[in-house]
Amino acid sequence: MQRNDNMRTLEEVQATVEIAKLQEDDLQTTIHCLTFGENVLSADYCLMELDDTLCKHIEAGESLVIRGDKDEKAVLCTGDKTYDLKMADTSNLLLLVPDCKTPDQLSGSKDSPHLVQTQIWGFCSSYWELRKQRPRMKKLKQLLMENPYEGPSLRGQEDPESLYTMLDLLERIQASEQELLAQLETIHACQVDGYWRMLDFDYEMKLLGHVTQLVDSESWSFSKVPMETCLEELCPLEPREMIEHWLNCFGKRSTENERVFYALDEDKVCRATALLLLQNAVKFNLREFQEVWQQSVPEGMGTRLDQLRGYALVDRGSGPDTICLLRVEDLSEDTVERFNQLFTLREKWTEADITPYIKDLCGEKQTTAALLTKYARSSTQNGVKVFNSRRPVATT
Repeated sequence: MQRNDNMRTLEEVQATVEIAKLQEDDLQTTIHCLTFGENVLSADYCLMELDDTLCKHIEAGESLVIRGDKDEKAVLCTGDKTYDLKMADTSNLLLLVPDCKTPDQLSGSKDSPHLVQTQIWGFCSSYWELRKQRPRMKKLKQLLMENPYEGPSLRGQEDPESLYTMLDLLERIQASEQELLAQLETIHACQVDGYWRMLDFDYEMKLLGHVTQLVDSESWSFSKVPMETCLEELCPLEPREMIEHWLNCFGKRSTENERVFYALDEDKVCRATALLLLQNAVKFNLREFQEVWQQSVPEGMGTRLDQLRGYALVDRGSGPDTICLLRVEDLSEDTVERFNQLFTLREKWTEADITPYIKDLCGEKQTTAALLTKYARSSTQNGVKVFNSRRPVATT
């Protein structure tokens, strides 16, 4: 490679080929003479490796967005996927040469050799490598819980600094827009006056109580709750949009003869009731809890411990069996830290107990069995396979 003030001629190139003892017949007839442009620096450009899917995404005119606060590692997002950005070094210098044709793009003619003067615009010794990853959503709930919606009495009195629009959330959360919308639905968030809000847990349970008491007083089947009647009866107590939001979160909508009905989700209603019972108890005697729990849900609904997988943990160790609140959403999103937290809480886990607390850590085509093989050690205890940490567990 030469500077602009010292470009090679065809004769000089042919002489270099001869000195190098290369056969000219083995070379392309088009010869690029590379020269550096003015003021070329390695920091002028960053390279990113894209797979076919992302290339087609760009070629279709779609955009890629880099997200992350100053204290976070950057991620790259499409409209529906999130990718981790990792810097990869290369032993060969990568040259940025616009309009430079690769051998497969050159004419296969046997014309006499000719020289093409080609200017280098930049160079790099590293590039960004993309790896699809789970969106990092823990921060979403933390932001929305800064100012949860507690009901219409405080509406309009909240500090706007702790309220977030969709644009605000996209600036702060490391996830694509579709992934973010899906998570907002999962955590039962709703829009109030243009801001995304999470309902305060006590307020959400208050709405649950209103609906289930109405279902009981009207002797409706919980699998067929008429929406309009429900809204008319409860609107004097709570805003219409909140009642409808609750029905959408805890029920499945259907239409019959142009009337809208909701089938209340038994698992969701039972789970919410259990969380209400467990939220103020460090540990609850399991047998007593199951009795109170069943008495607290609407008539006709059945409570089962599998409804609490990933939300509560049963201890069948020494003494009477107990149950305590342990929500997977409260644990770390980092895999190593998550396992450290779990093995701090309990030295040995059965596969059935630990699976709900690591399932969300699995990447594409990854299983919980593979995670356990990597981060835990198995053994047999009283004929039951259990898992413990592969490394010393930090207790501070």
